[in-house]
Amino acid sequence: MSLPDYLTVARAVSVLFVVLLFVLDFPNHYYWATALFAVAMATDWFDGRIARRRGRTSPLGSLLDPIADKILVLAVLIVLIGEQDVFPAWMVAAIVAREFLVSGLRLAAIERGVVLEARDLGKLKTWAQATAAFVGGLAAAGAFDEVYAVWALVVALALTWISGLDYFRLAPRLLRGTPTDAAAGSGSAPDSAFSSSPASRQTLR
Repeated sequence: MSLPDYLTVARAVSVLFVVLLFVLDFPNHYYWATALFAVAMATDWFDGRIARRRGRTSPLGSLLDPIADKILVLAVLIVLIGEQDVFPAWMVAAIVAREFLVSGLRLAAIERGVVLEARDLGKLKTWAQATAAFVGGLAAAGAFDEVYAVWALVVALALTWISGLDYFRLAPRLLRGTPTDAAAGSGSAPDSAFSSSPASRQTLR
């Protein structure tokens, strides 16, 4: 495995420790949990930067990277529903629902030999969710009022569903067509979300 792969695996493993730090009761445990979460999310930026600098990505990294991000962020959002009631449950449920729906669309695309490329809006969504989780952790620790965490989650929720709708609008054409038709129908426009070329495949976020 390459260094970016090790960072991705470390991020996935950190989920257990982040959750434990949130739920175990000892002095300043919310601060420790939030700090570890921030460090774990920072590895996402580093492994992407290293991969781009080297000009190559591995199949393992492409598979695990978005999964690790989703599990880490969603785990913290879910934990903060019960811990200090920081986040409304319905908002977190709406975010989780979107992630499942888009992941299902991605699997359907893969079965047809088409890869849905990551969009800038999807990446922004991921970091909006991470920011909301970070602010929520600090709110649980008492650093400031929980209303700031809720508003951060409102922004994340809006971006989550806007980016989701961006993918959903492509679903009818993708699910009706063959892999060749779907890729050809997307054209060569820079903002196309379809790719059938292995060299240009990216993982959906």
